[in-house]
Parts: sequence; structure tokens; C-alpha cells
Amino acid sequence: MQSHSTQTVTQAPMIDPFGRAITYLRVSVTDRCDFRCTYCMSEHMTFLPRQNLLSLEELDRLCTTFIDKGVRKIRLTGGEPLVRKNILHLIKNLSRHLEAERLDELTLTTNGSQLERYAQELAACGVKRINVSLDTLDAVKFKTITRWGDLNQVLRGIDAAQQAGLQIKINAVALKGFNDLEIPDMLRWAHGRGMDMTLIETMPMGEIDLDRTDQYLPLSMLRASLARQFTMTDIPYQTGGPARYVRLAETGGRLGFITPMTHNFCESCNRVRITCTGTLYMCLGQEDAADLREPLRASPDNDLLSAVIDEAILRKPKGHDFIIDRRNNRPAVSRHMSVTGG
Repeated sequence: MQSHSTQTVTQAPMIDPFGRAITYLRVSVTDRCDFRCTYCMSEHMTFLPRQNLLSLEELDRLCTTFIDKGVRKIRLTGGEPLVRKNILHLIKNLSRHLEAERLDELTLTTNGSQLERYAQELAACGVKRINVSLDTLDAVKFKTITRWGDLNQVLRGIDAAQQAGLQIKINAVALKGFNDLEIPDMLRWAHGRGMDMTLIETMPMGEIDLDRTDQYLPLSMLRASLARQFTMTDIPYQTGGPARYVRLAETGGRLGFITPMTHNFCESCNRVRITCTGTLYMCLGQEDAADLREPLRASPDNDLLSAVIDEAILRKPKGHDFIIDRRNNRPAVSRHMSVTGG
């Protein structure tokens, strides 16, 4: 795969209407996944036709354009990013921006299924830390919630990633009546292995086979319950994402809370998201979007693309307004999380 030349001149950062500099880009490289997590997608998903997806070269060009415009952190997501064919080519190409010190961090969110295979190469490409989505350490419950997943395969992947020197943060979606009682043990396990952990409220995105109102667990309630077992101190730790962190005295580890429902985290949002088809979403929880695939393919230079990005950033909203709708059980946003990227 040809790599594009790296511009040495970085433009002024993109500033949205609320004065926030956009320095963090999340890129979904595929909507496909080798799991079918019940809160994320239906079991019989219809995935996008492959020709609708941006090529790896187009993804590279898009990422490079955003780096030229002041982005300092890129997170690759999916679906499951590591099931995208030849994904390592893209990661290797993007690593040139780390070497040129034009990018501070290149990272990814994964379900862990492919880590055993790719951990060493990820580390060799300059990836220093990753997020692994893992909602339970019970093999039977893991199979239930992922439908297709194998817990031991994920745990072997985590072992391989740690052996490769990758820092890991465990992301767990808090689900009422499913894993809420297991969270303290998961915390002890993660912290015992030197891994941070973040708890996430379920988000109303995309039609699934279940009623989300049955799954929804406000993290304020979970935090109150954890406070009976752990001494938690708020800390100012930041990774560039939306989590607010505490330190647990009993384990010495960090625990993050991502609360899009009970307390949104929009005031400091420095992020935009691109789907695997080249659609730019200025906010995860809003439908407003800009098509970047057309300008990307319309011209070999990036002037048109850059202008479309600038216009879109000026439409970035102040925040989202997710609600779990009990009256008609419709998702607040119709697209699936796997399309936008986690």
C-alpha cells in the first residue's frame, strides 16, 4: 500500500463553535465484528456492502488530513477493528506520524479476540495502550452476552498484549441483573494485573433484540454500591476521552465512569468520529453528519476535503441528549454503535 507524503506544516487546530479544539479522532475501520454483543447489535446483522467502505489507503489519507488539521490522537474502532483485512498495513502507515511527532497517540478499542495474533505487531507499530471491551469474567455469561465469543481466547489475548508491553484498560458496560454484582471482582482482577477499568452506561443506539430499559443501570447507583466495598477518591487523571476517574484505596488502581445518560460529558468534548464509510459525526449522540467520502474521491488533493471538514466542525453541537425512552422503546439514535465506532 502506498503511503502518502507527510506534510510538515500542521495547520491551526480545528475550533468548534464553543471554543473547543478538536484534537481527537475516532475512526471506525469496519462495521463488522466477530461477536454479536446483545446491547450493541442484533444477532442477524446486515453489514454494509464492502464497496461502501473506505479503502485502507483512503482511511490513511483521511487520518493524515485530520493530523494536518491539528488532531493529536487517533483511536481505531469498529465493529472489531482487528477483523478488517490487512488492518496492520493501515496501522503501520499511520505510525509514521508518531515517528514524526505529529501524533501523540495511536490506539484502538478491541474485543480482544484477535490480540493473541496481533499484540506484538501492534506494539512494534508504536501502539502503547489499548482498550479491551470485556463485560464479564464468567465464561457462560460471556458466551451469553457476546453470543459468539470465547472468553479464554480473549484472556489469552490480554496475556499476549501485556507480554508485548501494551497498557490495557478494561471497558465494561454496566448491565442491570447481568454483571452488576460481578463488578467488584472484575475490579480486583483488573487492578491486580495493573490494568485500569472503566464502567460505561448502556447507550440507546440502534435496534437490538432486547429492551434496553431492562438493562439500563445508572452508574450513580453502581458507584454508591461500590463505595460500600471500596474507598474512592476523585482524581484529575485524563486520557483524552470522556471518563471521570477515581482511585481505589484497596487496590491502588484507577476506575473510570463514562456516564452519557446520567451526566453527559460534553462540555470538554474534543472528539469527532468517522465511520467506515467516511461519514463524519461531530457528536456520537446526534444524527447531524458530513459525508467525507465524496470529497475524498472527487479530488486527488485535499483542499475540497479540508473545506468540508471545516464546515462540519462549525456545526459541532454543544452536547447530546440521550434518553432511554420507556414509552416507545426506540433508540435515541437509529444507527448501531458498530457503524459509528465505540
